[in-house]
Amino acid sequence: MDQRAHDPKDRPASAPPMPQLRLDALLDGLQEQVERVRSTQNRVHTLLDAVLAIGSDLDLDAVLHQIVESAVQLVDCRYGALGIVGDEGGIKQFITVGIDEETIARIGHYPRGEGILGLLIREPHPLRLPVLSDHPDSVGFPPGHPPMTTFLGTPVQVRDRIFGNLYLTEKHGGVEFDAEDEAVLRTLGAAAGVAIDNARLYDDARRRERWLTASSELTRTLLSGTDPTEVLHSFTATVRELACADLVTLAVPVTGTGNLVIEAADGTEADRVRGLALPEDTTLAAKVFASGETIVSSALSQDPRAEAGSSALRELGPAFLIPLGTRERALGVLQVANQQGGPAFPDATIEMITGFADHAALALEIAEHRRDADQLLVLNDRDRIARDLHDLAIQRLFASGLSLQSVLNRLADRPEVAERVRRVVDDLDDTIKVVRSTIYSLHERDRSESAGLRARLVTEVGKAAEALGFTPALRMSGLLDTDVPDGHREQLLAVLREALSNAARHANATSVEVTAEATGSDLRLRVADNGRGIDPAADRRSGLANIGTRADDLGGTFTLGTNQPSGTVLEWVVPLRNDTE
Repeated sequence: MDQRAHDPKDRPASAPPMPQLRLDALLDGLQEQVERVRSTQNRVHTLLDAVLAIGSDLDLDAVLHQIVESAVQLVDCRYGALGIVGDEGGIKQFITVGIDEETIARIGHYPRGEGILGLLIREPHPLRLPVLSDHPDSVGFPPGHPPMTTFLGTPVQVRDRIFGNLYLTEKHGGVEFDAEDEAVLRTLGAAAGVAIDNARLYDDARRRERWLTASSELTRTLLSGTDPTEVLHSFTATVRELACADLVTLAVPVTGTGNLVIEAADGTEADRVRGLALPEDTTLAAKVFASGETIVSSALSQDPRAEAGSSALRELGPAFLIPLGTRERALGVLQVANQQGGPAFPDATIEMITGFADHAALALEIAEHRRDADQLLVLNDRDRIARDLHDLAIQRLFASGLSLQSVLNRLADRPEVAERVRRVVDDLDDTIKVVRSTIYSLHERDRSESAGLRARLVTEVGKAAEALGFTPALRMSGLLDTDVPDGHREQLLAVLREALSNAARHANATSVEVTAEATGSDLRLRVADNGRGIDPAADRRSGLANIGTRADDLGGTFTLGTNQPSGTVLEWVVPLRNDTE
């Protein structure tokens, strides 16, 4: 082996070294590539974590908030928002990240879909802007809004429909959003669409389960013989819970009139609207009852189609009204509303409540047919009893009376005995008369000779509208048609006529509220106006004296006071039953 090949002395004295500059450049480039790969890997991991996070929850509100938080984290920006598009094309819900509650309160109402936000609604494509205010569609910010320069937006699509748009501003470091940010956000938007769709399907399934449970409970209570009035109150409470509404009312027709009365209500200030009479053709409820069509309103109190009803007593915002029953046989009108400024009801909620109302109407109709069948059995029993009394009892009594009368001719020589037999015969005649009267009452007990008190109250208030120039507000509660005796009805109506006449002739009022209530122990009438009050110089008060006399005759009270801020309040209270009974 040649040992000289490995002798260090044989190496060249000076080998040319690799240029240091080129080596440093290669190392720097390699390091940059490694950092880029590492950054891309971290972003992919972050994207996967975000997709996993938004897909792991089935609560829709939590999913929407998680989507915005994930978007802000992925593109490394300060502010993020998700604007959910409504059916009318505007923004119906706005979820923000990065802005505190104090700033939100200072800004006021969330965006409605104008400017750049509206552009993304009209043209649902990704949009990147280095300076937001330089775009021709920019409309600026409201007072109190934090400054924003850079902008990145992309639509969120659920199946084949645009659900909303993601808006991101103020990338950290003051740099612009790049194409990679846009690609990541588009990927997140696609995953968000799947997560939103799953959450909505889960939410619909839960609502349907609650609907079926509530429908089953409603049917059970109705068919078990529970008082229908109690069932209606439970029904409105269930609808309010299902729809997450602020106020739910159920108006039913007043027999013999074209008016409706709010029989049941649940929610904020439900006591103010419960028992309120809704004049014919002046409320949305009356229009729904007449047409059988569902009406949806974005602001019920400002809706030009409505002139009266619950929306006139308190400020109501988004609402919908649906008929209870079929167009051919409507049982009432269900109104579901939120407070002014509250969220609108989604189509899924309206469809669910409509289905529940249809089921409730069917259950109410079945229960009504069952009550009619029970009533028919009672009437048949009364007819049978009447026939038996006529064919058996009266005939036997009559035959017994004839037999005793034949005996009288044989007792001429015994006057005392004859007198006793004669009294027995007279008693038998009186008994026959009583039995015949009982037979007649069995046939006539369920025949109504006049309209119910509720219908007559509606009629009296309607008559007063011509003299007043407006229709007074009427509120009725309690079993006015069944618990109030005939004598009390006539006195109540006479007092109401006198009170409305006084308001028309002397008060110069622009509004009158009438409240009639049967509490079980008392019958109450309250008439309040906003007129000029009682004139102390007026001497003739015969009408008021008559009202006081009517209260005294029934053992009740009558007071006349001042309404606030102006006007008069008349209160007439009488007991429904005497204490000695």
